[in-house]
Amino acid sequence: MKLCVFFAILLISRLVSIEAKKQAPKALLPASDYLSSNHYLSTCPGVEAIIQQKMEVWFRKDYTLAASIIRLHFHDCAVRGCDGSILLNHTGSERRAKSSRTLRGFQVIDDIKAEIERRCPKTVSCADILTASARDATVLLGGPFWEVTFGRRDGRISIAKEADTVPQGHENVTTLIEFFRAKGLNELDLVILSGSHTIGRSSCHSILHRLAKPEPDPTLDVKYWKKLKKKCRRGRDLVELDITTPKAFDTAYYSNLQNKLGLLSTDEALYSNNITAAFVDAILTQPSLFQNQFASSMVNLGNVQVLTRKNEGQIRLNCDAVNKIY
Repeated sequence: MKLCVFFAILLISRLVSIEAKKQAPKALLPASDYLSSNHYLSTCPGVEAIIQQKMEVWFRKDYTLAASIIRLHFHDCAVRGCDGSILLNHTGSERRAKSSRTLRGFQVIDDIKAEIERRCPKTVSCADILTASARDATVLLGGPFWEVTFGRRDGRISIAKEADTVPQGHENVTTLIEFFRAKGLNELDLVILSGSHTIGRSSCHSILHRLAKPEPDPTLDVKYWKKLKKKCRRGRDLVELDITTPKAFDTAYYSNLQNKLGLLSTDEALYSNNITAAFVDAILTQPSLFQNQFASSMVNLGNVQVLTRKNEGQIRLNCDAVNKIY
């Protein structure tokens, strides 16, 4: 009799356990898992062609905008994730932050958005447009192609103080690693994404601390230091990020680090840490590693803290302003 009662209790407990599992809420997938290359297949099938064509037009007008778009994408994802918050233009927004003064390419994204709205109204987010534009900018510069997944929604919040937390070119390598880890990115992503400095320019303001003393900065080649002293008369003057091949998407940036020719302190710092320096050496041993891993790291960047659920964010009608509620 006792044995029958025992089995009856065991059976009931198992049934209760099974029912509880059925009723328990399912674990939410990571937000980036809701992104898909087919997201706009039925609602705006030509979106990638529109972005590509517009990027080509702007590139022909001013090739320097390609590097600016890649940088703009990074600054967007580095604050609150890839939600287009860097594009919002209001008092106290990330775009108005002191650290954002040298960001460019907003007019490119606005132009692309206007054309997409004409063809597919209220459908494509500004966050997705910026992410795909960064990919096409990379290709135009001679970099790798990768498949962009879509489905990001636009954020409603943009705070200038948060934008000022993005590395500005003078941080040490430990700070850089911690910043990237906080975004779900690792040391390899840090080294690879820093390699985007193979093209583009920086304002002299970012390196004045390396030129301020009468003696050369020990982390800079002396001849290079002297050349920068002549070029950087004012903080707003511009200098190439890659002194060797400034217009080529290649691995010369990493050779520069070995030879103390990294422009920013954050560039040269990568060769002061055993882990990041090992990645630099590996890239120079296998140049194809840079192209392949750059695509992977840009995908990782584009997945940072994305808003993908319907109760998160919105699809902005204009990239520089949150939709009005009537």
